[in-house]
Amino acid sequence: MKILFSNPPWWDAKCGAGSNERYRAGVRAGSRWPFTGWVASKPDQFQFGDYLPYPFFMGYAATYVAREAGAQVRLRDSIALRESYQAYLEHVEAEQYDYVFIESATPSWHIDQKIIGSIHRLCPRTRIVVTGPITAAAPEKLLEEHPVHACIQGEYEKGGVRVVSGASGVIPHDLLTEAEMNAAPFPYYDEATALRYWDGNPRGQQAPHAQVWSSRGCPYKCIFCVWPATMTGNDPDGTRRRTVRQYTAEYMEAFLRELTARYPYRCIYFDDDTFNLGDKHVLKMCEVMQRIGLPWSAMCRADTIKLDTWQAMRDSGCFGVKIGFESGNQYVVDHIVKKRLNLDQARDVVHAVKKLGMTVHGTFTYGLPGETHEQMLETKRFIASLPFDTIQESGTAVIEGTPLNTLLKEGHLSQYDGAQIDEGFRAESDGIKKLHHLAPALQRA
Repeated sequence: MKILFSNPPWWDAKCGAGSNERYRAGVRAGSRWPFTGWVASKPDQFQFGDYLPYPFFMGYAATYVAREAGAQVRLRDSIALRESYQAYLEHVEAEQYDYVFIESATPSWHIDQKIIGSIHRLCPRTRIVVTGPITAAAPEKLLEEHPVHACIQGEYEKGGVRVVSGASGVIPHDLLTEAEMNAAPFPYYDEATALRYWDGNPRGQQAPHAQVWSSRGCPYKCIFCVWPATMTGNDPDGTRRRTVRQYTAEYMEAFLRELTARYPYRCIYFDDDTFNLGDKHVLKMCEVMQRIGLPWSAMCRADTIKLDTWQAMRDSGCFGVKIGFESGNQYVVDHIVKKRLNLDQARDVVHAVKKLGMTVHGTFTYGLPGETHEQMLETKRFIASLPFDTIQESGTAVIEGTPLNTLLKEGHLSQYDGAQIDEGFRAESDGIKKLHHLAPALQRA
């Protein structure tokens, strides 16, 4: 049995000609909010340096299915290869896989459904399996309208095994337990792409770096956040329990030792939904990284660990952190985003972390449902008041399966009392494109 876990190409647009030709391309699997942007690469001509996330769910599912099903499994990350549609389809046609798994989300679905149709025409016997946030709502319709064998909801290790063992149709959420997660094989890394993944933030990253998880899930319920609502949980309206499962220190040390023995990584980036959920886990990871001996960074919250734990991170080689704020207005944070973050406390943490010698990358979003122009400008002023090394500003994207997407459909969510779909709200699934439309308003004081 031959199985392909596929992150297909996503070329969105191009401009210019000759040496001035530029392409707009998307990132899909591995990105919490798939989006498009102008890149240095061209089809079949890779250039290093653009943001390129490792496809976490796909990497873990590939090795898990290979072990449990005893199948011949390949993961082909066409985004990291920067291959053309033609090169991708030629590969799929030549190999004639028994199963092709594709992870998709709202921003890329218009491209992905065309690719699915092309695969079906070229390889009519291949069974196509769709995973990712796109399956969170109306998967039956997706199966009815497209040549798709199965739709797996949520993370798809167990669902993948069920499908290659004969199941079809809608495969509901079936997450690994924490024990199963820590007994699972390490994720799939391909030599052709292992050194291409890159996230330049927080400042201090060195290439090549490894993007890894030390946990799955997040208990917080930010209205727009995709993975905790659709992949590591099933919570489309913010009313259900969200869980966090953490890898043990033993699992992480064995994984990182194997990974750094295979590839010449110069630093490690923990791209968990929230790395620092509790002092105990963070201190264990600090001990691991002390032994691994590489500089590292992580995706964090401002309010979930003690100051001494931030110090331990620095002492074990952490050079920088990303911290999510979403807005600089407390009402927006509390009543629209529902982030449960005290901005005054977060402000103090930024100063404290900077004093420890770490860099801080702050993340913010604009165009939330019910957010006013003045509240967006307050976020601008909040950013300017703090010593961030770098920031990320995006438009709030609407992705299938999130509370924000449910709000757009139903008009009201009891858990988000300040969120409103009014005439000023722009429903856009690509956050970069939405930010472009908001830019003129954000420049007006």
